[in-house]
Amino acid sequence: MQLLNQQRLSLSIFFFLSGFNFSSWASRIPTIKTALDLNEAELGTILLTMPVSSLIGLPLSGWLVAKLETRVPLTVAFLMNSICLSFIGLANSTLTLIMSLFLFSLSMRIFNIAVNTQAITLQKQYIRKINGSFHGLWSTGGIVGVGVTTLLIKLDVGIVAHLLSVSAVTVLVAFIFYRYLLRNDKSTTGNKLALGKPDPYILYLGLLVFFAAVCEGGMFDWSGIYFQQVIKEEVFTAGYLVFMFFMALSRFVSDRVIEKLGLPKTYLLSALLIFFGIMLAILFPSYWPAMVGFALVGFGTAAVIPMTYTLAGASTKYSPGLAISLIATFGIVGMLIAPPMIGYLAHAFNLKISFVAFALAGIMLIPISRGFFRLERTGE
Repeated sequence: MQLLNQQRLSLSIFFFLSGFNFSSWASRIPTIKTALDLNEAELGTILLTMPVSSLIGLPLSGWLVAKLETRVPLTVAFLMNSICLSFIGLANSTLTLIMSLFLFSLSMRIFNIAVNTQAITLQKQYIRKINGSFHGLWSTGGIVGVGVTTLLIKLDVGIVAHLLSVSAVTVLVAFIFYRYLLRNDKSTTGNKLALGKPDPYILYLGLLVFFAAVCEGGMFDWSGIYFQQVIKEEVFTAGYLVFMFFMALSRFVSDRVIEKLGLPKTYLLSALLIFFGIMLAILFPSYWPAMVGFALVGFGTAAVIPMTYTLAGASTKYSPGLAISLIATFGIVGMLIAPPMIGYLAHAFNLKISFVAFALAGIMLIPISRGFFRLERTGE
């Protein structure tokens, strides 16, 4: 039991640090936009680098978790991710920023597949659900990252000193905790991709992750810009912070919510919260309505990906690592589409109207989740 607790603690630390790294970069997007004098369309194009890089990294990450103990790609990718955060801070041109984001996102993709595979493997050793709490810690790390960024902005600390410090701290902590990660978890079956007709089980789950990723990834990249340009809030991290806070809260309680409501009703609740939250921020573009709206979106979005990954672990055709890798592909495509889509829509119309795309993506969770559970019941 002591080993199991150590493994859970170590995995929790890595989830937390990953969220901290990501939000440290994402909450500085308005700073970078201003520093490089980018318009919305140019920023959207640059942000396209991350999902493209992640898509390239998916075959590599799937191969690594199938061939090695997952702690190996997990640790190496995390260290690379932390170091690349420094490169983002040091980027002084569009080209160097794109190169830094490419490596940052590539390493993050490999890490995410490995860490979620470990989480599914550890979940199987517990009677009660714990996977949601791991993703809650990722969001908590994100909250801490945004909080630190907000404080540093108020203290007029530059982006270079900020991101270099984050890199140093997260690398040091990773070296301390990597030794307690799960060992000997390499899958012996289900590691080969079957070509031909798509597996309906994976297809439905992939579509759920796709639309969740459109909402989640889009909010990561554009919530700060929305508060800066639409809400006219000087402390532009406020919207991102409330989104991350309620995302974390949702993930910590999602395991209990699922036990009470069941998965079908939880997907329905998530969809409605996303839709009404976005519409509130659009229809009433002032500070408090937008804060409440972003809180609802964070609460609604949070549970979708962890509970979908948990369902992926029950695939009878693929190993957990390969199933998650396949489903994550849909998430990457969602993140591939969302940032530039919002940028181009905002450039063509305005940023407020472009956020309608998130509301529509949220509503799509309803028919897709119903289709998945019908497939589980009837096989059709």
